[in-house]
Amino acid sequence: MSRESNPKAGPGVTRRAFLAGGAALGLAAAAGRLNAAPQANPARLRAAHRWVTREFKPSTLSTDEQMQEMAFFINASRPFRGQRIFVVSEDIPTHVYESRILARAFYDLTGIRVQHDVIREGELVRRLLKQMRTGRNFYDAYVNDSDFIGTHYRYETATPLNHWMNGDGGDFTLPTLDVDDFIGKAFTTAPNGDLYQLPDTQFATLYWFRHDWFSRRDLQDAFHQRYGYELGVPVNWKAYEDIADFFTNHVKQIDGERVYGHMDYAGRSPALGWRMHDSWLAMAGAGSPGLPNGRPVNDWGIRVEDCHAVGSSVARGGATNSPAAVYALRKYLEWVSKYAPPEAMNMNFRSAGPVPGQGHIAQQVFWYSAFVSDLLKPGLPVMNADGTPKWRVAPAPHGVYWEPGMKEGYQDCSSWTLLNSTPVKQRQAAWLYAQFTTCKSVALKKLLAGYTPIRESVLNSEALKQVTPQPGGLFDFYRSPERHKYTPTGSGVPDYSRLAQLWWTRIASARTGQGTPQEVMDNLAESQDAMLARLGQYERMKRCEPRLNDAIDPQIWLDRPGAPKPKLADEEGSGKTVAYPELLKSWRGHERS
Repeated sequence: MSRESNPKAGPGVTRRAFLAGGAALGLAAAAGRLNAAPQANPARLRAAHRWVTREFKPSTLSTDEQMQEMAFFINASRPFRGQRIFVVSEDIPTHVYESRILARAFYDLTGIRVQHDVIREGELVRRLLKQMRTGRNFYDAYVNDSDFIGTHYRYETATPLNHWMNGDGGDFTLPTLDVDDFIGKAFTTAPNGDLYQLPDTQFATLYWFRHDWFSRRDLQDAFHQRYGYELGVPVNWKAYEDIADFFTNHVKQIDGERVYGHMDYAGRSPALGWRMHDSWLAMAGAGSPGLPNGRPVNDWGIRVEDCHAVGSSVARGGATNSPAAVYALRKYLEWVSKYAPPEAMNMNFRSAGPVPGQGHIAQQVFWYSAFVSDLLKPGLPVMNADGTPKWRVAPAPHGVYWEPGMKEGYQDCSSWTLLNSTPVKQRQAAWLYAQFTTCKSVALKKLLAGYTPIRESVLNSEALKQVTPQPGGLFDFYRSPERHKYTPTGSGVPDYSRLAQLWWTRIASARTGQGTPQEVMDNLAESQDAMLARLGQYERMKRCEPRLNDAIDPQIWLDRPGAPKPKLADEEGSGKTVAYPELLKSWRGHERS
């Protein structure tokens, strides 16, 4: 929509003007290219050329194509020159790169100063919620997890970007943004088709293991002799537990150093909640088949009917305190206490992530790939002398209640989010910066800074395939059909922050022995139902409010097909592994059994 047809859009440059300037820019020779678009400031074009040639390489675009995108930002930013915007994201390497490098490049091109704060996720969420509830503008844009899609959809405090791009944001939308190229688009799209967030980073909870140790013949023979099957990538939790026991209690030392067969975290913090509702119950098999989150029972154990949450407890048709959920919590507690280093009990998500890089961990069932860059540093015990990693990633194993058709793990999709309470001019300037950090010109270089892919075109590019070192199979995973089985919290969770608060406090009590796994999950399910009931009466919720089922005898639900599932007589099963080369073949289009 041009400015002429959209008077609200302000004095931004029209798309027609940009395209004309971009075409001229692409036809010019190297020196002339910088001055080819009359509407673009020559000094800013020269700055753009420096950034493109010195920093934003490699790229999936040619230099000419990159310069066309840069010209758009130079031109579209005219109404905002000298303005300062405030944005915030969580503290992972990708966002540090944005804050330190991309914000500076954006200022050189646009004259817009960006205060890009990088803070702990819990604090970010608190600030986001305060702005949502008070209407006061604290930040002009947030990099907020797509886990909030159900919240944004119901409360209508976030700006639907598809409407924004056809309205007030139209003249400030990059023509080559290519929304369909974002691999997380489905995660940030609400049930009504509105796009609420623009993906900025994406990482998964994958299985991590020491490929060099798993390839040793002496360890392979010893494992086979003890457990009766091959040492390999575990397909199920029983195999994972056997491998954990093997390295922790039987191998014990490698090259004179104490080694452990498992790594995790159990310190009291909100991360304990992520550890469970970030698909741990789904990996155990507590919910229903059906991507992205299980239908009708999702990965939080909440039954959802026609977009309405109707219950968490088994008595209401949910699965949060079902036998499968109790099994999930029990296994988590057993493994961290029996097979992980003692210090893991007091670690959190942030401190535990890089620990495998210290060289004494054999495997980790639930490892966030956001820490890939921490484990690729030269000189680490997990790196070879030639710069290649000794480790690999693979799909996470699943629990005994899991069945085909269920999700296999979690993906974090941190995404640019605009709130309606932000003044339009500040939203427009922040929207330009959000697009700059995700545009094709910078996407590949940003990926290599944090290993959090967001674009299909980058994943499938020859430029990425030439990158060294390859990060232990991460790109193979993202190019495979397997990645579609890893999803964030979906739209069936009606208020992420209020419900998540219930989880970590209860899991913390289980970790310190203040209740059995059954008692803890019973308390959690009861508390979650009570919160859902309150949310159902909350006037700010505009649609799809919770409508609780009446509580009935839980056995009635357990006797019905599907989730919640009755307790299995054998919750251990038999271990099953797969050789890593065979796994790679499955990633190239074959289904994993």
